Amino acid sequence: MPDIGTLHPQIVHFVVALGLVGVALRLISLVARAGWLSPAAATLIIVSAGASVLAAKSGTDAHEAAERIPGARPAVQIHEKWGERTRNVLLATAGLELLALLLASRRAGRPLRFVAAAAGLGAAFCIVKVADLGGDIVYEYAGGVGTRSGDPEDIDHLLVAGLFYAARQARDSGRPEEAARLLDELARRSPADTTIRFLLIESKLRDRNDAGGALADLAAFPLPSENRYATRHGLLTAQALVAAGRVDSARVILTALSQRFPQNQAVKSALEKLR
Repeated sequence: MPDIGTLHPQIVHFVVALGLVGVALRLISLVARAGWLSPAAATLIIVSAGASVLAAKSGTDAHEAAERIPGARPAVQIHEKWGERTRNVLLATAGLELLALLLASRRAGRPLRFVAAAAGLGAAFCIVKVADLGGDIVYEYAGGVGTRSGDPEDIDHLLVAGLFYAARQARDSGRPEEAARLLDELARRSPADTTIRFLLIESKLRDRNDAGGALADLAAFPLPSENRYATRHGLLTAQALVAAGRVDSARVILTALSQRFPQNQAVKSALEKLR
């Protein structure tokens, strides 16, 4: 069978959606009289079980890249074990559902549906558990984020995001020197990015207390035509002017901004603080 690791996220979502809806319909079918509920529940659970086989295969194909991330290996292995467990429980549940369908017209059909419902609850628990573990790998270890495709540009996006959030955390933790260092690295990697240039200027103000340097950088910064950048440029200029003790000049900048962008709350708040 070909390598289907890149399809793991798509396949997994089918398992989760079809499996949980199928189990819900099975439980409802035990108390409701609608004739379509039972076959619909069985169909969804059987298809989910089939998809779980592909999900386990794609997970095995994809796990190597995620395991290479330092510290991620134990989490990946636990997720993989629960993935196989979920596949097995779903296959067993699907077998019960199929048997219940075949015996629907006989006396054994209804008891089998109750047994399938009980198995379905176990399958639902496994689905939620393995999905939660998979989410941990993605959101706590960046497993697959920026690395799944192997595209250098995607990997660079991952590094940019890591530097940005690490800088924010360093600043919030009272380590401005570390925040400034990380943002310097970010600017080194993407010197032409407008957003990053603004972040570097903000860092001069907040992390290095260098209002003069920030004003010099803003003066050398071509005034952006795009509204969101123009607002950012004006707000940073006002903040730098206040830090340099030139409050009246900051007020002039903010007043002009408020006239140009009357609905902008950030501008309103900044101007209000100077009144």
